[in-house]
Amino acid sequence: MVSSSMEEKIAVATIGTDLYRTEMVARQHHVIADEPLDAGGKDTGPRPGDFLRMSLASCTAITLRMYANRKGFAVNRIEVAVTSREVEGGTAFDSDIQIFGDLQEAQRQRMLQIAKLCPVHKALTHPIEINTMLSVINESSKA
Repeated sequence: MVSSSMEEKIAVATIGTDLYRTEMVARQHHVIADEPLDAGGKDTGPRPGDFLRMSLASCTAITLRMYANRKGFAVNRIEVAVTSREVEGGTAFDSDIQIFGDLQEAQRQRMLQIAKLCPVHKALTHPIEINTMLSVINESSKA
């Protein structure tokens, strides 16, 4: 198991031989990722790409809720639907935000600006660096 300090943000994914069920842990939360039946999985959880879309959708919704609460906006519910598609040279995300409430035009425009400031949106629209390390642990060797 990978350990982390309190400040470090970490998620751990573990897959065994059960195609393609993957157990994931972030803090004390456990979720399952899988592939659909037509891709050889058992569809016991969302696909990895679904989690990426859900991350953007949930971060946008939470950021908008925080802002609406802080400003006292009359917002009853926020729904964010995120789709993605391959485009030349990368991926495009389309975020459809529906706010149920009573907002003036200036408030609506501000909420649109705020939606683009959620941490996941910023991470996906700025340069990303991924450093990958690999270790092989031979479980069959005797100590």
